[in-house]
Amino acid sequence: MAVKIYHGDILFTPAADRMEIHENSYIIVEDGVVSQICEKIPETYNGVEIVDYGDKLIIPAFSDLHVHGAQYVQRGIGMDCLLSDWLNHYTFPQESRFQSMEYAKNCYDAFVDEMILHGTFHANVFATIHRDATNYLFDKMEEKGMYGYVGKVNMDCNSPEFLIETTEESLNETEKYLAAHEGSKKIKTILAPRFAPTCSEKLITGLGKLAEKYHCGVHTHLVESIWEAQEALKLFPGYGSDAEIYERAGLMDHGPSIFAHVIFPSEEDKRIMKKHGSISVHCPDATVNIIAGIMPLQQMASENLKIAIGSDLAGGHGLAIYRQVARAVQLSKLKEFYEPNESKTITITQAFYHATKEAGSVFGKVGSFETGYAFNALVIDNMEDPWTKITAQEKLERFCYTGDDRNIRARYIDGELLK
Repeated sequence: MAVKIYHGDILFTPAADRMEIHENSYIIVEDGVVSQICEKIPETYNGVEIVDYGDKLIIPAFSDLHVHGAQYVQRGIGMDCLLSDWLNHYTFPQESRFQSMEYAKNCYDAFVDEMILHGTFHANVFATIHRDATNYLFDKMEEKGMYGYVGKVNMDCNSPEFLIETTEESLNETEKYLAAHEGSKKIKTILAPRFAPTCSEKLITGLGKLAEKYHCGVHTHLVESIWEAQEALKLFPGYGSDAEIYERAGLMDHGPSIFAHVIFPSEEDKRIMKKHGSISVHCPDATVNIIAGIMPLQQMASENLKIAIGSDLAGGHGLAIYRQVARAVQLSKLKEFYEPNESKTITITQAFYHATKEAGSVFGKVGSFETGYAFNALVIDNMEDPWTKITAQEKLERFCYTGDDRNIRARYIDGELLK
């Protein structure tokens, strides 16, 4: 058994209302998995190597539950548009370039490297409609040791001619993609209908059959804008809510159901998501850049709906999930100020929990330092001014608000130090 011990200020969130802090303590890792945290090393571990990080902060790595890998090259561009114009003027033309494998490789290589640079080791990723390029992204994330879901996008209507599939082509290409990755380990396939306005009922129904055959879940956008919510029900007459479109097709029965944004959920949407244990992904930067609405996060959490955090690159303009933790707190204040009956302010503890343990639950036992969790960890440095000390919680908060990748001193996946 490979055993290592790490010393530092250890912090994680076992629950949304509880931050567990072990300053000047040791975390014992056996075969890449957390065994225990202690102030004094038990005698049974005498002679085991100790990696001493002093008073540096040791935290779980982040999870990004909604990110468009193919949009990496358009980050920070078109941010003065709302959703429909942004998609048509920027996103769709750019995504069409992924029919070129050279272009796809350059983009996905940079995208995966930057996720890891910012401490995101677990990600749920939209690719494009192009199967070969999506396979490359899947393999690249696997090569880097990440945990993840990767979806080949589906869109067969209301899309530009240069970025559309026939229904049959979309289903056939998707099945080839799913079949190619059966039995995969830390990176898995997921179905990715872009959203209801670009998918026919026949396509959604066919994807439901593939979900049953290949035991996979669904990742899409849900009630992300007033326009999208209205358009979905216009194109799917006879359906009572956006979520019902996916439930009726059986897309929520065979794996995780992960819905991005969920800014304007109806009671029926929430009932369906709660029934299936779905995860709603709050994407703060995208919310203010192109969506023009704020998820009622605290209210949804109080109703026992599962919440995660996402960067939504390139609706969001950066990949750092720790910045989204800070932004989630900020937006919850705005939500309460302008719509006090809709939701309340959240704490840094709750936001960090949604970005680590709750989001990580999709991938298994990651996102916490409780016994049995993978030691997927970040060591954070240089958060203190030289003339004064701050607590571990204050170090975390300052990192989320003002830090960047230069403050990440070390990165571990499954107990292995990344070089």
